[in-house]
Amino acid sequence: MAIKNAAMVGTPCQILAATKINEYDDKTGGSPIDLKIGLFCMENFSYHYLKEFLLNDNIELKNVKEFRIENNRFKVFLNNGDLKEYSIPETESFKRKNCDVCLDFASDVSDISVGSVGSPKGYSTLILRSKKGADIIKGLKEEGYIEVTDIDEKLFGLLEKIAGGKKSKNLANIKEKESIARPVLYNRDITNEELEDLTENADFDLLKSDVISIGNCVLCGACEFVCPENIVEINSRKPVKKGKCPEGCNLCYISCPRTWTSRDILSNTLVDEPIGEYLKICSAKSLKGKGQDGGVVTAILLYLLDKEIVDDVFIVGEDNENPWKPIPKLTNDRNEVLSAAGTKYSTVPIAFKALKNI
Repeated sequence: MAIKNAAMVGTPCQILAATKINEYDDKTGGSPIDLKIGLFCMENFSYHYLKEFLLNDNIELKNVKEFRIENNRFKVFLNNGDLKEYSIPETESFKRKNCDVCLDFASDVSDISVGSVGSPKGYSTLILRSKKGADIIKGLKEEGYIEVTDIDEKLFGLLEKIAGGKKSKNLANIKEKESIARPVLYNRDITNEELEDLTENADFDLLKSDVISIGNCVLCGACEFVCPENIVEINSRKPVKKGKCPEGCNLCYISCPRTWTSRDILSNTLVDEPIGEYLKICSAKSLKGKGQDGGVVTAILLYLLDKEIVDDVFIVGEDNENPWKPIPKLTNDRNEVLSAAGTKYSTVPIAFKALKNI
């Protein structure tokens, strides 16, 4: 049965890709993604290099119970009750390098942004950016799925400081990269008309040159999803093309979150706004079960399914044979949503791989 609409949970770059695919639906065909729940994100990690890093410290992923980033420390909770901690600079060896040019901490183009920064322990910060998102959170509160409180002014200041710090730091990274290499395209301020001219006949080979080969690919899977010939593949490594692009096709290029993005989608004013534009901000915790940082994302997904607001939701499960290796899934099963609760600190082509596998 065809999916009419779905809710996506993703990092800022994945949310941007979903936005581009639907904004340019006259070309891409769009997607069923009707609600975008964006996560706060400072950086993302490579599964392979994270696994290697931990093995060098005699830790196997099968023995890890939970990962958390708290108080500027990367924490690894083990099944035997032990805790291993690492400084944030130590995570550089397994951080994905494309994160160095990302200016978005708080998922600025989502409907609802969620993260722990800005709220006390056990709560999540909610940034409501669209009327649709605000109405859903209102329903969650009224139906007893979440408890909502005003955001603490001091913690809000911390959120703005961290989000603004990421933008400032990575703007400097972009300038340094552009002084010695190719421009970082998504950071350019252009109109839709300019976008049309710049991306005409921009096929996968140009995508490879402008994004993939210089380390800016985010592994979101958008290029694979929109390819009309099914010749683009993305698994745990960079996208590859296995065939010839149709003449004039530019769908992979215009859908990528690291190529040209018009100001209609990504306003250049967002650079000066640490957490982007929004209608309301608050703190919340789930009243429907446990989860990381208040379990709010899980509560939202359960509410959407219970009230039949969406047909399916995107979740990140785990590979049964490779502990902590994230696997994208599309589901309407409450039990699967509950079992997937918690942050997976590794990149995965969440929405688009799941849609492609239908």
